[in-house]
Amino acid sequence: MNPAGSTPGELDTPAFTPDWGEDYQRLSRNPGNIALFRDRRRAILEQQYQGFRDGMPIAELIHGHARRIDELLKLIWAQKGLADDDQLCLIAVGGYGRGELHPASDIDIQIILEGEHDPALFDRISDFVTFLWDIGIEVGHSVRSIDDCTREARDDITVATNLIEARYLAGHLSLFNDFRGAIEPDRIWDSRSFYAAKLAEQQARHRRFGETAYRLEPNVKEGPGGLRDIQMIGWVTKRHYGAERIEELVSLGFLREGEFREMMEGQNFLWRVRFALHMLAGRREDRLLFDLQRQLANTFGFVDQNHNRAVEQFMQRYFRTINDLERLNELLLQHFNEAILDDPEALQDPVRIHQRFQVRGGYLEAAHDQVFMIYPPALLEVFRLLQEHPEIQGIRASTIRLIRAHRHLIDGHFRRNPVCRELFMDILRAPRGITSQLRRMNRYGVLGNYLPAFGRIIGRMQYDLFHAYTVDEHTLNVVRNARRLALPEFAHEQPLAHQIYSGLVRPERLVLAALFHDIAKGRGGDHSELGAHDALHFCQHHGLSDADAGLVAWLVRSHLLMSLTAQRKDISDPEVVMGFAREVVTRERLDFLYLLTIADIRGTNPELWNSWKDSLLQTLYHATRNVLDRGLDTPPDMDEQIRQTRTEALALIEQQGFDTDQARKLWDELDDEYFLRHSADEIAWHGRALLPLPPDALPLILVRPKTSRGSTEIFVYASDHPRIFARITSALTQLGLDIVDARIITTAGGRTLDTFLVLESGGGQTVDAGYRSEEIRQSLERELEREGTIPNPASRQLPRRLKHFDVDTQIEFEPAAGGQATRMRLRALDRPGLLSTIGHVLAEQGIDVRTARIATAGEQVEDSFLLSRPGSAALDDEDQAGLRKALLGAI
Repeated sequence: MNPAGSTPGELDTPAFTPDWGEDYQRLSRNPGNIALFRDRRRAILEQQYQGFRDGMPIAELIHGHARRIDELLKLIWAQKGLADDDQLCLIAVGGYGRGELHPASDIDIQIILEGEHDPALFDRISDFVTFLWDIGIEVGHSVRSIDDCTREARDDITVATNLIEARYLAGHLSLFNDFRGAIEPDRIWDSRSFYAAKLAEQQARHRRFGETAYRLEPNVKEGPGGLRDIQMIGWVTKRHYGAERIEELVSLGFLREGEFREMMEGQNFLWRVRFALHMLAGRREDRLLFDLQRQLANTFGFVDQNHNRAVEQFMQRYFRTINDLERLNELLLQHFNEAILDDPEALQDPVRIHQRFQVRGGYLEAAHDQVFMIYPPALLEVFRLLQEHPEIQGIRASTIRLIRAHRHLIDGHFRRNPVCRELFMDILRAPRGITSQLRRMNRYGVLGNYLPAFGRIIGRMQYDLFHAYTVDEHTLNVVRNARRLALPEFAHEQPLAHQIYSGLVRPERLVLAALFHDIAKGRGGDHSELGAHDALHFCQHHGLSDADAGLVAWLVRSHLLMSLTAQRKDISDPEVVMGFAREVVTRERLDFLYLLTIADIRGTNPELWNSWKDSLLQTLYHATRNVLDRGLDTPPDMDEQIRQTRTEALALIEQQGFDTDQARKLWDELDDEYFLRHSADEIAWHGRALLPLPPDALPLILVRPKTSRGSTEIFVYASDHPRIFARITSALTQLGLDIVDARIITTAGGRTLDTFLVLESGGGQTVDAGYRSEEIRQSLERELEREGTIPNPASRQLPRRLKHFDVDTQIEFEPAAGGQATRMRLRALDRPGLLSTIGHVLAEQGIDVRTARIATAGEQVEDSFLLSRPGSAALDDEDQAGLRKALLGAI
């Protein structure tokens, strides 16, 4: 889209005024001098960068860059003998056609060529394009006739879009005018079909760039709310209304002055971000990569503050900007739908469904412009009506604008109004539409105004790989996930959770816990404690009983308890389960916390959830429920648990025709820990393989591709030696497997029974049966049959994203129950082969691993190891100091 008042070949923008006169004369006198022209190209870029550093308005920079490139192209065009041909025309298309050029933007040109021409002309065109590349102007170019242009544009909406941006540069002007006439809406892509195609294109782009990977490193151009969304408005404005400038939408009644200023301010900010990305990266880069985010924060003047890092402040500014632009885009597209796509007759006769609202063309509309001024609670009532009438498609653009214009009415008086409080709770108690209306309330600024604490987390991003979404988006994802557990059509995803949800009384308490669980992020202090205080205050003022308010506050305070217990502690230990049960106290709390934990993990980052974590939470839930049913005053009876496990395992072994006396004899070599840390099914699986095994047939490797634990189980039976953990972890790492759990049992006869639970690296999936399982088994056999030195730690290349995070390695030791082992907790930057490195160090130090629990959260790991000296002795102070030093050196 041409800037205001532009004519072919001109840009109506403030002049970008480096010294060009002498350079122009020098270049004019030295046609074909690649070095001189290349220097000029470099000088233009350096002047751009310096202008940015000096604070020059971004519009001047990017339009000025286009002007300078125009001048170079025109000069070279003339020097190559192309200026005098009356059937030849050079035009700028795409973003360059709009007169917008960032430092590394595409420079797209098209040469229109009509009639018969001497072959020498094509040589001159080729020479022209080659010369541009030689001097550092990397153009995208095509040579087409007008018929070629219309044919390709008719077949491809992207080509058509590029061409409607066309701007004359040089050559025969009448040819350019003929070209413009050939692509007018009455010839190809009428405004209705053009808009429908571009709308579908935007929706597909939003789905693609709204995925998790793009949320962590958003695309400033293509992502939702990015520059492409603004361009979309420009294209539709140009095609449907024949307008050259977005600001003409104000005079057409589609935009208000304030909205236009908001759009331009947002565009200028994104232009500055994109410009800085190109400058810092030294190439075209439209993604806010992790390695650039901190540099961008510094470039934009953000500094670290207490509990609020500069990079997080910058990213919050970015996300708030694109959120605002996405809302404006939605508003304008709704207007365009009504003006371009909708049947005018369907908009004629509104249907009144409420004293303050009516339905027009399938969309809810305020009955008059003073609705919200006369009755402010209608700012909540409108969303409750949408829940009650799911057949309504949405809110009309004019009413969206009224909501945005009256948000200021949601003040302290509004929040204290009993009518407003009841309406808000009605929305949370509704049988359907809770998440969709909360999202809509967030988009229109109502939710952040009604809950000021929620308003502070809008757009807030945490600089890590664990949280894929802004805090407000994550919160609404958690609400959605919690509500999804209630729906029969999704019961197959979480059968246990669905069953529990079906038995909940007053499920709005779960919705409230989800809404408040992270509401205090970024304030400093413990966000769980601060959020619990906010939740309690809210509930007490919104009609909940003291008991219900207390439950919601407890859930917010304890929302991390279950996930941390399941992932970082040994939940096969009855004492761990008892400790968790004492925190939970009641079955009701357990049910609510289990559902909230599932919803929270799945709403943090879709890549975090897998069958292993699902299994951990279910195991902890059932174990805790048993404790609560038995009573907290009844201590765990480990002897009874062991007897029950042995009895169940014997029954399974007997079913397979094995001698139970032989099984008992085998088990006599194993201590109680084996029966506490393995299920009856696992023990029977081991027994069926070990009982017929000849004494010298070692090592034995068993692989179960998928187990009830939600992982692939690898069982290793071999002669014990200090290097075995290092060897196994090294081999599994080289196979591309992530180890999530390890249990090492040593027999009185010097054998080791090691169980490793693994998932495929990256995807979190169990391994395929067949070839993959056999590959694992054979690789481990080869590794364990090797003799000699400790294997070198296995390693794989560090992923790009991990290179830019600083995670201090922390190592803590504590005595384990019984006094015969030491618990080591390790926090470090995640990287491929880390566990193999740890195993290597432990082997060098002569330390045995009895259990290992591996927990990864984004860019960091928090692993737990139960360690001992040979002979089951705990590590003394000297052992711990030596191990700490060796691990820090290796990691």
